[in-house]
Amino acid sequence: MDQGTHFLHLLENQIDITRVPFSARGSRLLVYQEPGQSHLLVKLAERLICLDPNPEAYLRRLPFIHTLGFTNEASEPLEFDVFTSPDVLCFQTQLGDFNLAFQDNHTLAIGLPPGKTTGIRFHVNPEMWTRSDVGGEIKSVRNFAYRTNGEMLRNQVTPEEVGYSVEFLVRAGEDRTITLRIDPSFDLAHEPLPFSLVRAGAMEHWQKWFNLAPPVDEAYRKTYAYAWWVLGCNLLSPFGKLGFESTAPSKSTYIGIWLWDSAFHAIAYRHINPALARDQIRAMLAHQLPNGMLPDAIHDEGSVTEIDHPIPGEVTKPPILAWAALKIHQLAPDIDFLKEIYNPFVRLNYWWFEYNDDDQDGLAQYNHPYSSGLDDSPLWDDGMPVDSPDLNTYLCIQMQSLAEMAEALGMPEEAVSWRSRAEAIVNRMMEELWDEESGLFRTIHVGKPVPVITPFSLLPLWTGSLPENVRTRLIAHLKDPREFWGERVIPTVARNDPAYDPDTMWRGPVWANINYLFIEALRRVGEDALADELRDKTLKLIMDQTGIFEYYNPETGVPPLKAGGMFSWTAAVFIDLAIQASKRP
Repeated sequence: MDQGTHFLHLLENQIDITRVPFSARGSRLLVYQEPGQSHLLVKLAERLICLDPNPEAYLRRLPFIHTLGFTNEASEPLEFDVFTSPDVLCFQTQLGDFNLAFQDNHTLAIGLPPGKTTGIRFHVNPEMWTRSDVGGEIKSVRNFAYRTNGEMLRNQVTPEEVGYSVEFLVRAGEDRTITLRIDPSFDLAHEPLPFSLVRAGAMEHWQKWFNLAPPVDEAYRKTYAYAWWVLGCNLLSPFGKLGFESTAPSKSTYIGIWLWDSAFHAIAYRHINPALARDQIRAMLAHQLPNGMLPDAIHDEGSVTEIDHPIPGEVTKPPILAWAALKIHQLAPDIDFLKEIYNPFVRLNYWWFEYNDDDQDGLAQYNHPYSSGLDDSPLWDDGMPVDSPDLNTYLCIQMQSLAEMAEALGMPEEAVSWRSRAEAIVNRMMEELWDEESGLFRTIHVGKPVPVITPFSLLPLWTGSLPENVRTRLIAHLKDPREFWGERVIPTVARNDPAYDPDTMWRGPVWANINYLFIEALRRVGEDALADELRDKTLKLIMDQTGIFEYYNPETGVPPLKAGGMFSWTAAVFIDLAIQASKRP
């Protein structure tokens, strides 16, 4: 049995479609089962700001299709048990099995029980319906068609207050299909294929995808397979403003692509498809602003560069793309790619120091909490702007990465300059942010240290340029079980800090991407045994759950209710760490 087939078997019934969607590489269609119900719904992984300019309105939008269920000859609903796999959903009913798979990115195919008269019923919504005191609005920008290659017996469409209810009854011979197509085009013509061909195509796609993955030790294999499913499922095809195939953090909760998420996605993709990894970088750089800033996020209809909450302002994300790009190059060298991205990263570095250093002290600042990526961290509770050790560490790593790129491109003088500037920012952090009494780097707001202890006070370890006594004190904080160490690490606020909240986003939960940065930092300063321990704790934390989540409670290991499922950067981190762990001597 090849690895692709083995991974498909490992993932049988591992995808809980009441919590995460069944989807396909490139598609924006998401299929869910309503919890406790024998019917499905179909959502769109699209923002559609043409309907509502609020950038988060998609989170509240009704499903495009809901109460999609299977019926008998009398159009009575059939109860089902669902069997899931990456390539197909099987719905077991008293009349036989209905199956669902993707015929293409816009088309769902439902395979019918052979020789039976059965059908489907469902409700189609417009994408937006609002009621007001003086009337209402109904808007739609996506079109819908349904077809069958069976013998159609009933096709009843009933207008309702909002949308339409449809009953569709078919006498099925062998290998008959009903298709549901959702498309921005008015040309909805398509041919329903025999379901056996649809399923074979879906299976072949996932087998090929999984076969690309490097082998890992058996202990990691089941979660590793799920992680590759997450990344494959969260890929979005180029459309509109999204110029490259690229990865959503989670199609279910974050629509579009985000800046620093893309760095972690690229790190995983470099193991199977360096070109796809590079496209994660290109997709963000394609939207660089004239002043050098990179957007916070990009979606089909545009980019997010400003947000009005909790304060209005420009929004970006931490500058770690150059670091990820260099990792791709180290595994799969491509000088032409370095030539392509070098100047955009130079402009980005310029933007951080030119537009984000109000006091001209040589340290960059955050002007909006969301630019940190740590949206609701207590570090920002006192307000903005702040000089923060994490941001200036990222900028140091960015300039060190630019130095290596400059060397590879035959520009030794520029490489020397970048290294000198990277060293200078470490010196400035020591002068302005280091607190000798506590042995921590502090975030500074209006000239005063923010009295919250987080692992980001330790992140300058990653620069590899700190004095030995400073490194020793930072590592002591990291290993202290009263603060950060323990069975589940690293909490994003120290356990003994009054602001610690293990269930609230960046106020305590463990994030795998932050652990990954600290594993890199520890290796850089020669703490390999501690890095291995942190790696193994991170892998175990993720493996202890049946899904892959945005963040985890550091006391229980359980993802809090608001933690997103099928989360791409957690999957990407798991993949890279499992590959590292499987190369032990």
